[in-house]
Amino acid sequence: MARYISLYSGSSGNCSVVEENGKFILIDMGKSARLTNKALTELGLDIKNLQGILVSHEHTDHTAGLKVFLKNLRVPVYTGWATADYLTARDMIPAHIEVNDIDFSGFNIGDFYVKGFETPHDSVGCMGFRIATEKGRKMSIATDLGFVTEDIFNSLRNVDLSVVESNYDVQMLKEGPYPYYLKTRIASNHGHLSNIQSAQTTIRLIESGVNKIQLCHLSNNNNTPSLALERVRKTALDSGIVIGNDVQVKVNRRHEITTDTEF
Repeated sequence: MARYISLYSGSSGNCSVVEENGKFILIDMGKSARLTNKALTELGLDIKNLQGILVSHEHTDHTAGLKVFLKNLRVPVYTGWATADYLTARDMIPAHIEVNDIDFSGFNIGDFYVKGFETPHDSVGCMGFRIATEKGRKMSIATDLGFVTEDIFNSLRNVDLSVVESNYDVQMLKEGPYPYYLKTRIASNHGHLSNIQSAQTTIRLIESGVNKIQLCHLSNNNNTPSLALERVRKTALDSGIVIGNDVQVKVNRRHEITTDTEF
């Protein structure tokens, strides 16, 4: 079986692993190289088996650790052309690293096959990823997006595991300490998904046949794991679905490894 493992997830930093037979790829790296390497060591993953790094967009909670992590490695980076231009122009990736443009038609990263898909977010470019392993297992991930288009939904469905953002609780954001402009930005169509939006998408995915779902990129200040899960449970019950053994829904932890999910 393949494994998906979140090393850390949230507004303070995001990084996850897709692994099969010891070989793996990384998705984003929003905290320090030291912390990321420590997590990989704890998981028993040999850096020699890292086949590439996917970068969703340029925001620091997805890229902060890249430069130091790649200093003494020769691991290719894959991202959209606008993000690639942004990162290279600002010296956020070492000069010796090969940076590849994702053209949305699909490509191989070692033993993995990846297709990117655009997501609406207030960055120079942003994307989610649909990943197939050598043995044909499939997963998808979308971490930063203001709303879910039908194209995005179609990229998230028909997989063994789907990872979807559940960034903020509407009431917590409304009553929280953020300035008005930031609250407006987060709740916009180029901001983040609320628990309500994420739960609606989750139920649609379950109804389409996806039975393993993880909620990611929870806000440190405007959400809690219990609120995100409870919204999914309530939305599921309204549709006659009981979250349990047949349908697995987990929340990625903010500052530590989330128990790996086989898919």
